Amino acid sequence: MIEMFPSDTAHGRSNRAPATGRRGMVASAHPLATHAGLNVLRDRGNAIDAAVAVAAALNVVEPYMSGMGGVGVALVYVASEGRTRYLDFSGRAASTAQPQMFDNVTRDMGPLAPLVPGNLSGWITMHGAYGSLPLSRLFKEAIDYAENGYPITPMNAHVIEGAVERFAQVGWSSEALVRHGDAPPTGSMLRQPDLAESLARVAAGGEEVFYRGELGDRICEGLAAAGGIISRDDLASYRAAWGEPICTNYRGLNVRVPPPNSAGFQILETLNILDGYEHLEYGTPETLHLLIEAVMAAAEDRVRFAGDPDHTEIPLERLISPEYAAELRSRIDLNRANSPPKEMFARAQIDLVPEFAVMPKVPMPELTTHFATADADGNVVTITQTLGGGFGSGVAPGGTGVFLNNMGKWFDIDPDCESPNLIAPGKRVDFCVAPAQIFSGDKIVLSIGTPGSYGILHTTAQMIHHYADAGMNVQEAIEAPRFRLYDTGDVFYEDRVPTKTLNELRRIGRVIGTLPAWTSAVGGGHGIQFTEFGTFLGGADPRRDGTAAGW
Repeated sequence: MIEMFPSDTAHGRSNRAPATGRRGMVASAHPLATHAGLNVLRDRGNAIDAAVAVAAALNVVEPYMSGMGGVGVALVYVASEGRTRYLDFSGRAASTAQPQMFDNVTRDMGPLAPLVPGNLSGWITMHGAYGSLPLSRLFKEAIDYAENGYPITPMNAHVIEGAVERFAQVGWSSEALVRHGDAPPTGSMLRQPDLAESLARVAAGGEEVFYRGELGDRICEGLAAAGGIISRDDLASYRAAWGEPICTNYRGLNVRVPPPNSAGFQILETLNILDGYEHLEYGTPETLHLLIEAVMAAAEDRVRFAGDPDHTEIPLERLISPEYAAELRSRIDLNRANSPPKEMFARAQIDLVPEFAVMPKVPMPELTTHFATADADGNVVTITQTLGGGFGSGVAPGGTGVFLNNMGKWFDIDPDCESPNLIAPGKRVDFCVAPAQIFSGDKIVLSIGTPGSYGILHTTAQMIHHYADAGMNVQEAIEAPRFRLYDTGDVFYEDRVPTKTLNELRRIGRVIGTLPAWTSAVGGGHGIQFTEFGTFLGGADPRRDGTAAGW
């Protein structure tokens, strides 16, 4: 095994210890959101209740990452039913959306960029099916944080500072976030009174208020006045939808991810390729080479096929079959790097190698969040949700304090291209968001996921490899150094990987760059491990403000 871990800590192969608990666990990207969920568990709420509380709190303490104006997906393991259910709240394009309406600016920023937001429908659909506490309790902490304020972390300050120029470009801003052109500094209190009012309305009136009531009216009127195309009917007709996850077996474990329109099948395809190798020794040049090759092969299929299954045929059964994995595996040469897949459909406009690959300051253009909750009854919720980019479209219409997503950016817009992900009325986007739940027999052993744009799909595969092949606990699996593959074919490793190892990859023709030792470019994983002793281990990523806490 190649040594890529601290050897002088008290925590094994991680810099921080995993959180521990016996009655419940929450892991999220901000400590205040984690404690909001934990407080709900202590108030006799279940994992579903805790997930709603975490999601609402993240809307406030990570206002640039996700919120009521965003989109996402969930895996919900319901212990009493012995099954994982998939919940799709990934939004839809406006009913009048056409490719010629957009250019590379308007699909990214401003009133044309949002999809119909799905997050709130997802939270309340999940709560309606399995929650036990009233929404007024679940939104309590979020409303308090928004109304009375919370102290800004360095990461909060950094991201909000980067959003100042973005707001100026689209002509929208929130006085709660940006004052006189300056972002709030670290340690200062951030209040969001408009958002507090909107959260309180939802806590009292539920989903109806947002999608078909007064709050929705204000959102749609504000968008229309700015030139947006999401209609009142688009918002009023939106519903989150239950479905079934897709799965594969890896090292005897059952790995479950969302089906398309999520691109989670790329994770399963990657693992299927790797499963054909009897032993993958952690950290060796050979293993890293195989990981990259498997990711590249699976990513090529994602670009070729992924999209809304209501609009495009996806040969899913074949793509995640062992036979197809064997076919892809036969193309891998242990002594030579294959060329990266050819660019299709101008996808690299989304996932370009960022400046932070070579510069010390780290901008964060694509912003998403992941969290997980678990309770003593065995229920587990695994959610990834997003605004798309920092503060999404930059539009918070109607004085609501609700920033709307910019997921229109993730569609192709060239009307002459043959992409399965070409924007169309009411269409769901090729969604890179893909949380995972892993089972040994009928027992869940790991809930894991990450933000990170298209990097989600190989960061998650790497964390599963760390757990299943290297025997790491959830915190170790999250902290271990990772690589990021970009759509241009560039591969970058965090520079904790030994230079000798990277040089071996270069020797066989792999083009390798380096990132800072700890960088959000490779995601911000969070997860919960379920031990054989009936206890919980929580993992949180130090690359962001991640915090796990158990009860």
